[in-house]
Amino acid sequence: MILVDADACPVKEEIYTVAFRHGLPVRLVAGSYLRHPDHPLISMTVAGDAFDAADDVIAEAAAPGSLVITADVPLADRALKAGAQVLTPRGEALTPQNIGGKLATRDLLADLRGGLEGQTLGGPRPFTKSDRSTFAQALERAVRGIKA
Repeated sequence: MILVDADACPVKEEIYTVAFRHGLPVRLVAGSYLRHPDHPLISMTVAGDAFDAADDVIAEAAAPGSLVITADVPLADRALKAGAQVLTPRGEALTPQNIGGKLATRDLLADLRGGLEGQTLGGPRPFTKSDRSTFAQALERAVRGIKA
């Protein structure tokens, strides 16, 4: 199963394409309802707007043999600890070997942002066609690994 942190996921169409090709179920999890294909492989869970509600649903469903799509580093850590594989929407595989560094970087940046109150900071770089292609290739590899 592919579990998608769907609220801000820019690669849902790519996920559907790969899931349909391989016959894998996809579970979208979001704070509120999102439009999605009316297909038996696609399900939608509305987690509500409580803090981390969608993350909690995904973390509880994550297990060996599942693939979690998220840019949320703490959620990725929880999914990895549950035995799931994790991909970011840019196609980066998060693993038990690299998640510690990602968590440390996230915490450092949060501390830095806290000291810069009132200043405008840049966010992540814009999502490109190249990012979309990289994700699609990484997703295909991950799905083949799950099915093997």
